[in-house]
Amino acid sequence: MNKLWIAASLGLALVLAGCATQPTPNVGDLPGFFSGIWNGFSAPFALIQGVPQDYKEDARLYGLAAAQGDASAQINLGVMYLNGQGVAQDYKEAARLWGLAAAQGNAYAQSNLGVMYLNGQGVAQDYKEAVRLYGLAAAQGNADAQYNLGFMYDNGQGVAQDYVRAHMWYNLGAISGEKDNKAPANRDSIAAKMTPAQIAEAQAMARKCQASDFKQCD
Repeated sequence: MNKLWIAASLGLALVLAGCATQPTPNVGDLPGFFSGIWNGFSAPFALIQGVPQDYKEDARLYGLAAAQGDASAQINLGVMYLNGQGVAQDYKEAARLWGLAAAQGNAYAQSNLGVMYLNGQGVAQDYKEAVRLYGLAAAQGNADAQYNLGFMYDNGQGVAQDYVRAHMWYNLGAISGEKDNKAPANRDSIAAKMTPAQIAEAQAMARKCQASDFKQCD
């Protein structure tokens, strides 16, 4: 492993050991969930004991790995640009970095970039592109993308409004996601607008989608 790669890896590993605060996607009042950060590296805890929190140094180290095409570093650096942690806030740069990682097939980046297209942050607002990106990530089991795709069907943004598909994706997001996600509440809320037959159809579609590893979700 060359020295440059070791340095970049150490920057990512700081988060894992709790020696630095992990840059966190910040949704604020905007619709759509940003996916959590994916860290593809680790390092012995002894190597990073006592390292003080330093967002600027984290950003520098992420930048070294991102420049080598590492998707996890591109995602983490993008979040730092999103929130202005260690760097000047720059939505365009966040979107650019997530675009690089998304092009490598990374579900977290695809989901995050979808939120940017949904809200017109750093890119021109494009609901259809948001749906496309959410779909790519949702097919990989990304719970935030599944929730976000449900949101798009729920509200008819980028797709025709479809409560059955919205319920299905909310349901899948509820199964795949963390305990504090909003998918269960949104699923139950939309169910109040649906007939029993529609709910049964949505549940059957969710089961088929999950059983096929998200390959048969139409």
